[in-house]
Amino acid sequence: MADRLTDEQVDSVLGAAGRAVSATARALRATLLEIFPDAIETAEGGELGLGFDRGYAGLVFTVSPQRGYVNLGVARGASLDDPAGLMEGRGRVHRHVKIRDADQLDDVALGDLLGRALAARRVETGT
Repeated sequence: MADRLTDEQVDSVLGAAGRAVSATARALRATLLEIFPDAIETAEGGELGLGFDRGYAGLVFTVSPQRGYVNLGVARGASLDDPAGLMEGRGRVHRHVKIRDADQLDDVALGDLLGRALAARRVETGT
């Protein structure tokens, strides 16, 4: 069974964000849990993490509230194809997608990217 954060833990991370950013982050979290139901959630450093375990090595996605948007972190995103050009960042390993409102979560290209990211991490971690 996956480990879920309590409402209080989620509130501790998202509570300082503005109302719109908080709502978008909650919608993003719900979308990620829908595609990744066996995720183990963590709350550290002002962001939510979803992964195969509580450590950095098993991380798959992060939800990080920012001013005016939410960063959707994609672990190992630099190695994924991104034909729709959704991911940003210049790091050697990770990438992120700026989610500005919950309507973006219905984008087929985003759903495809998330599914591929999860599948790649499953192969990589053997889970």
